[in-house]
Amino acid sequence: MIGKLTGLVDSCGDDWALIDVANEQGMGVGYLVFGSRRTLSQIEGAREAVSLLIETHVREDHIHLYGFAERAERDWFRLLSSVQGVGAKMALAVLSVLPPEQLAQAIAAEDKIVLTRANGVGPKLAGRIVAELKDKAGSFALGAALGSNGRGAGLGEAKGTSASGGAPSALGEDAVSALVNLGYRRIDAFGAVAKASRTLGDGASLETLIKAGLKELSA
Repeated sequence: MIGKLTGLVDSCGDDWALIDVANEQGMGVGYLVFGSRRTLSQIEGAREAVSLLIETHVREDHIHLYGFAERAERDWFRLLSSVQGVGAKMALAVLSVLPPEQLAQAIAAEDKIVLTRANGVGPKLAGRIVAELKDKAGSFALGAALGSNGRGAGLGEAKGTSASGGAPSALGEDAVSALVNLGYRRIDAFGAVAKASRTLGDGASLETLIKAGLKELSA
């Protein structure tokens, strides 16, 4: 089972890259690796060796390698692939339009419309993704989105976060609803309140959260 590849980028296509990995004898072996547009854009044209985390899918008729520049993207690929109707290709399509931090926020905010930006994801499938992953991602979904300086933490790193750690509390949900009623998109309101909650801590009042959320939205 291949878990990581380090080598030179031989060539790239719309959804793949050919990674030239030299063995101990200096002979190169080219591995065809499928990836999201986000990952491929990071490695395309690289003059030095690149490293990709690899998810290996073994089927009766093929062995496919899927590569990721970041662990958070690999983790979300695994989670997306667990949803009925979402295969590897569609999981990459989602990650091509939504980086891990935005995907986590969209799912936590139950924003189905954002998910339909991915090629092949209609409203029904978007609803299934939200329904299935919201329960699985739980308290760490938004924490991943706001962690690691905005780059997206791994899916296991934000479990147990409180309002001050990134995920809005029940009071925070009231603040989100208030901002939505003022005309803001739920995903934007959710992110603004989450950031405000981290800054203000658990003792913030509803009024304070709403004002801080508005400040975030106008920044």
